[in-house]
Amino acid sequence: QVQLVESGGGLVQPGGSLRLSCTGTGFTGSNQWMYWVRQAPGKGLEWVSGIHLPSGFPIEANFVKGRFSISRDNAKNTLYLQMNSLISEDTAVYYCATDQEGTARGKGTLVTVSS
Repeated sequence: QVQLVESGGGLVQPGGSLRLSCTGTGFTGSNQWMYWVRQAPGKGLEWVSGIHLPSGFPIEANFVKGRFSISRDNAKNTLYLQMNSLISEDTAVYYCATDQEGTARGKGTLVTVSS
């Protein structure tokens, strides 16, 4: 069973930055990709970004291009999401997951973008 723990969320002003981290299982074995997904208040899960673990090749949703950057440290079994130029619409619980739909994910970390 995959166990993932996210951290790094918090309250930030519009235009600010946060760095999320995720550690746990799911970084080894046959799993080749890790993802960040999010859920805004009252909305469903939304895919944000993914990374191919062996190569570090990233993929990302259009709405975060140029603002968010995904990375990983395979030796530390840790996934990161650097979030810059945050806007109010980025307010959500952010989860790391082993699948793009977010069905196997951690408990999440809350990011609130507000002045």
